[in-house]
This record gives sequence, C-alpha cells and structure tokens, in this order.
Amino acid sequence: MEKKQICILGSTGSIGTQALEVIEEHSDRFEAYCLTANNQVELLAQQARKFKPACVVIANEEKYDTLVELLSDCPDIKVYAGARALCDVVESGPIDMVLTAMVGFAGLEPTIHAIKARKKICLANKETLVVAGELICQLVNQYAMPGPDGRGGACILPVDSEHSAIFQSLVGEGDNEIEKILLTASGGPFRLKTLEEMKTMTAADALQHPTWDMGAKITIDSASMMNKGFEVIEAKWLFGVEADRIQVLVHPQSIVHSAVQFRDGAVKAQLGVPDMRLPIQYAFTYPDRLTMSGERLDFFKHNLEFFEPDLNKFKCLALAFEALRRGNNACCVVNAANEIVNLAFRQGKIGFLDMGDIIEKTLDKASIIKSPSLEDYINSDNEARRIASEYIK
Repeated sequence: MEKKQICILGSTGSIGTQALEVIEEHSDRFEAYCLTANNQVELLAQQARKFKPACVVIANEEKYDTLVELLSDCPDIKVYAGARALCDVVESGPIDMVLTAMVGFAGLEPTIHAIKARKKICLANKETLVVAGELICQLVNQYAMPGPDGRGGACILPVDSEHSAIFQSLVGEGDNEIEKILLTASGGPFRLKTLEEMKTMTAADALQHPTWDMGAKITIDSASMMNKGFEVIEAKWLFGVEADRIQVLVHPQSIVHSAVQFRDGAVKAQLGVPDMRLPIQYAFTYPDRLTMSGERLDFFKHNLEFFEPDLNKFKCLALAFEALRRGNNACCVVNAANEIVNLAFRQGKIGFLDMGDIIEKTLDKASIIKSPSLEDYINSDNEARRIASEYIK
C-alpha cells in the first residue's frame, strides 16, 4: 500500500503532536511530508529528526537561521520560512492530505492554497470557516474534482472532536434531513462560577481546563465559551444547518462529543473518552477505521449530565450566534477582535469579562462588507484588530 503523504500545518501544537502520534502508530500507512511551526523552532527540529519529512517551514522568518543550524546535519530535509512558504508548500505534488492545525486567522490563506491544489483538508483550524465560511465552501465545490493528473479533489473532513462526532453520526444517513445539531461543550473551568466571581478570574485560572489539554489561546476561548461559539459557526458551514437549528449542550464529562437529531426525532451521537487522536485518525482514514491504542469508554464509570449554557455569563457564545445571524463579514470581525482580547487577557491588560464587552463594541463599530472576497476578509480582519486594540488602550 502506498503511504499517504501528510502535511501538518502547526506540528508543534497540541493537535499537531497528537497527529504525529497517529502517524507513528500507523507508519505503514502514513508519512509526514512536511512539518510547520510558528515559533517553536527547537521542537520542530526534534520532530524533523524523528519523522524525516521532505521539508519543514518556520513561519517566523527570524527563526530561519536557527532552524537551518539545528538541521545542518540533515541535508535531505529542506528548510523554508515565512507565511509565503506555508502557502507554497501545501501545493506540493506528493501531498495527499493537509492537516490545518495552525491557530487563528493565519491558517486561512494556507488552507485556501491547499484547496486550490485539490488536497484533502483535515480541518482543525476553526478560524478558517469562522472567518470565511462562504468563500471556503465555494472553493471546495470548485476544486472538488480531480486535477488534470487524475489525483486529488478538494474536500474537508473535520478534526474538532465535536464536528467529527457530528460527521460520524451522519455517515450512512444519505439525504436524511437534520432537524437539529446538538453541539456539546465541557463548560470550561468557570461553569460553576457566578458572574460576580468571573470578574476576578485571571488567565492562570482560565488556563485550568477540566478536560482537554490544549494550547493557551484555545483554552482561554474555552473558558469564555467563544471556542464553542466558533464551533457553532463551523457547524453551519460544514453541515448546512442554520443557527436556530444548532443547540449547545453543556456536558461536563465530555463523553458525548456531539449528536444529530433527525426529523423523526431519532438522535445519533458519537461517544468516547476525551482523546483527540480519534478524530485526527478518523479524518486521515475515512471511511475506514483503524486500530488505535488507548483507553476505552467504560459506561459504568460515567454519569452523563447536560445543562443549558448561561448566555448572560458567557457573552462570547451569544456574540457568535449574533455574528452568524448578521452574516457578511460579522464572524470575521468577531474572530479578529477575539484574537486581540484573548492575548490582552493573557497578558493581564484586561479582565475576563472585558473580552466579551470589547468584542461586542468592535462588532457594532466595524464596517459591514456584503459578499466579501478574500481581500475584504483580510481588510476586515485588520480593521477589527485595530478597533479592538483601541478599546483595550
């Protein structure tokens, strides 16, 4: 069997490192063709030494010389740097799949280049669909057919545990109508805190996630439930379901990863222990399932609970629904403002609840762009960042 060649955008992050575990466990089926990172040059070099990719890319050009030096005794591994290199490398002919595990708006353009190169996209960068869902869906349809060489055909397979669960619940359902998507959320570290208590929460408090081990930015988004709001927006574009048919369920045990309710009332869900390797591997192997090491779900150990989210406490989740209803570039604005306030909160410049307030003000002040192009999204992102930064000052 010819091994599938995988490009991992963001190989040093939580998703990227677990993807490499999947590749290692099934080294007879997969190879890492390209690994990329933003700043973690030492870890990227370690990964390159172990997995021997054809090339590596460090997005921060200032780290290029360091990476070259670290890999000076690995002449077969080509070293590149910069945002342009990320866009170029995903178009490489041998690549079969691109795992987009970069965090933030920076993942948008490389994903677009991969789609145009007719690659299979294993999507873990939620901002791609949050920012430009309509454009991305148009491009996937445009490049869905195999190229002139007969290879490829763009498609998107979700890697987020929730969207993978929805996707798995839909397999075999054909054109059966979705009545409702049930999107589960752990509730984060502040689920049981009062609004008054949340005023004094620090970044250190917010980074203590009860279930998942994620990067700092995503962990803060989980604490504010903006992460879940982004997943609502993603679900709209991935599964063609409007906001009023997406229900968020706070499920602290994180065993039911999400579910689909059909028009006859039947509900199908995907359950499992919290382990991101499963949705990563399923995206790599769909429609097949391969053996995966690790813990199995023991139904006798878990009491499953579900609660309605408090939108007064978690304004960010409410703002995501509002942006989805407004359409156009509103979701792009919310994403950009969130990246600014998330960092400001981690740096101690604003309080936890200030994040939602600043995002709301930015959404109300930013320009509305109808039927935005990629250039419009880039301009909107820049404008929203500037507005949010002004509110922080």
